[in-house]
Amino acid sequence: MATLRVGLVSPEREIWSGEARMVVAQTIEGQLGILPGHAPVLGVLLDGSVVKIEPADGGPAVSAMVGSGFFSVADDEVSVLAEQAELGAEVDVAAARQALQDALAAGEDPTSERRARARLRAAGGEE
Repeated sequence: MATLRVGLVSPEREIWSGEARMVVAQTIEGQLGILPGHAPVLGVLLDGSVVKIEPADGGPAVSAMVGSGFFSVADDEVSVLAEQAELGAEVDVAAARQALQDALAAGEDPTSERRARARLRAAGGEE
């Protein structure tokens, strides 16, 4: 079965890398699903969105909150380069809920609100 080689990185560290069956990313132009054999593409990530990766080994799906950045697809290789990224499994849900409440109370920074909501979505805590 054909697979994708995927790398999800931020300036701080490599968030996830490996073989995948599918990657879904939210761009500023809409959601994009990437399967093996996808045409080359370069996209701008929607700040405060979630990237989902379906590992090729059948393991649990990987969800990560991403800040602004971009991704590229070429020759079954997907590179996701995010200014900020956090695996859903690493999210402190209580702290993320508090950050969302703080952002809503402040009402001035839509980026903080979007990122807090994305952290909760990546962790499976809705929003």
